[in-house]
Amino acid sequence: MMLDEDLAYRAVESKDSRFDGQFILAVKTTGIYCRPGCPARVPLRRNVAFYPTAATAQAAGFRACRRCLPDAAPGSPEWNLRADTVGAAMRLINDGVVDREGVGGLAGRLGYTPRHLNRMLTAELGASPLALARARRAHTARVLLVSTTLPISEVAFAAGFSSIRQFNETVAEVFATDPTTLRGQRAPVPTAPGTISLRLAVRAPFDSAGLLAFFALRAVEGVEFVDGNTYVRSISLPNGPGIVELELPAAGADPVVVATLRLTQLADLAPAVARCRRLIDADADPVGIDAALTVDPALADSVRLHPGIRLPGTVDGAETLVRAILGQQVSVAAARTAARRLTSLVGVPIAFPGAPERITHLFPAPSALAGLDAADIGGPRRRAATLLAAAADIASGSLQIDEGRQSAELQEELCARDGIGPWTAGYLAMRVLGDPDVLMTGDLVLRNGAAALGLPDDPAPLIAHAAAWRPFRSYAGLHLWRAAPAKAPTGAAVPAIRPVTRTRKVLT
Repeated sequence: MMLDEDLAYRAVESKDSRFDGQFILAVKTTGIYCRPGCPARVPLRRNVAFYPTAATAQAAGFRACRRCLPDAAPGSPEWNLRADTVGAAMRLINDGVVDREGVGGLAGRLGYTPRHLNRMLTAELGASPLALARARRAHTARVLLVSTTLPISEVAFAAGFSSIRQFNETVAEVFATDPTTLRGQRAPVPTAPGTISLRLAVRAPFDSAGLLAFFALRAVEGVEFVDGNTYVRSISLPNGPGIVELELPAAGADPVVVATLRLTQLADLAPAVARCRRLIDADADPVGIDAALTVDPALADSVRLHPGIRLPGTVDGAETLVRAILGQQVSVAAARTAARRLTSLVGVPIAFPGAPERITHLFPAPSALAGLDAADIGGPRRRAATLLAAAADIASGSLQIDEGRQSAELQEELCARDGIGPWTAGYLAMRVLGDPDVLMTGDLVLRNGAAALGLPDDPAPLIAHAAAWRPFRSYAGLHLWRAAPAKAPTGAAVPAIRPVTRTRKVLT
């Protein structure tokens, strides 16, 4: 990744927090690395170096600033913008794949040998997969130390370290102190027994209303609900079920999301946080996106009315595909009813002490759905067959729907399946991968929104016009959906999934 160092230094001089998380500033004279917006005195230009990630700065011998806490900044939006192996690798590393499966498991998911993947990431980012995973573990450890009263030994293993010695050495190297001293710098946030409460940094502006409307309209009873500014749902994690509560910032409030997590195993903290961040598009660069879209006069008013619009993500790619298929050719309400019926049929019941009573089940796993028949699924038989085939392939591992996929490859694979067309494939790329550049011109509501803004409503001319919105056509699409004449229930941020027609295959 190439950085414009002159631009980066200007951001540091102005203490521009918009760049926090997008690159790291390292000060050669102190051996410390910081956020661009660090409140400390700005170092001389000749005394600084710039790195793409904290792991790269650590590999170069720098330690984290304990004043600005660079690891607590929002993440880089580049990993979604980059539709390549490096972007996919970073998304999987942030989800904790290296801790659970090792570098070999990460490489296998991406289709490379461990040696080639190591060479690729080192060349691109200046750090190996192990170094990148180590930096993530250090961040998780700091969060647990300052946010909980867990014994330090439990913090070490919950953060993914294999031994107390490795944990102590990493904390000393990254933060230049010991775990006990690091914990003493912050007072833990009081929480109910069995819960962890964290503050997730996001960049301002942040369109909470749009996300909450999207989630509320599609909430499956027993799995999720929206209450005021809070979204609550169950979640399947590598070591067991959990429940997450995300309190989104009110209009005009500080851009911080308060996450309350109830986990079966503390080792699931890092993947839970990573999935929550992806769910709310926490690492997006809203100022850059809005500036790019405002250049088009047709979108300028919508951007002004809805600044900081976010892509609604997901905590589970397989669940999102199942729900997308259920939504084909029916309304959002009908799709929600179908999902609730399947949840009652084969969803796993869960209960956590003190958890909201309205969360009763996990969304059905692909293996459970694959054991049903078409009558259990309901609706058109072809749609049921599509869902059952997808669930069986996900359960067997022959179809992977996760953040490690590359957008074009995933969309091509999905479109090759019977009963799945470009709309559904694009929808999955947008929600699961956070692909910022998907424009689903096959959607009638999106085209109606385009017409309402004075844009072409036929796919071909709309695609031609939308070339100016690259690489943020997904965000532009959200503005078009909002501009559409209201025919769906009030508050719908995105329309129901529509029937899709493809060459040689027509959904029935």
